[in-house]
Amino acid sequence: MNPALRRLLGATAAVATGATTLLGMGAGTAGAEPAGAHCARAERPIWSDGPSRNVTGHRCSMPATKRRWYTVEIDTLVQPHYKSAYLNGDVDRTETVRNATIRCLGYTADNATVNWFGCVPD
Repeated sequence: MNPALRRLLGATAAVATGATTLLGMGAGTAGAEPAGAHCARAERPIWSDGPSRNVTGHRCSMPATKRRWYTVEIDTLVQPHYKSAYLNGDVDRTETVRNATIRCLGYTADNATVNWFGCVPD
């Protein structure tokens, strides 16, 4: 067999095997339930065009496993409704929601707060 053709077939087989492996790994977690977290209090700004995709949580218990999606149970969710699309703009009203549940793509955490990002609007 031609050496160039053999290398091409070997590379094609390697790519196909790698793609199958990646798809298989993703398929195993695609239907799984999101990992759960709990926050005692959180803030989510509501802009003139809808809710923010970011939520700041306080006193949160985090899941032990890292996942792609997280379900976050929040005891008290404070939502300031801004008149414009700017954080330093005027607040029209503030709404407090008890026992809220949100879904977020991920988070970053420091000592006292958890910044959830990629949160799906209600």
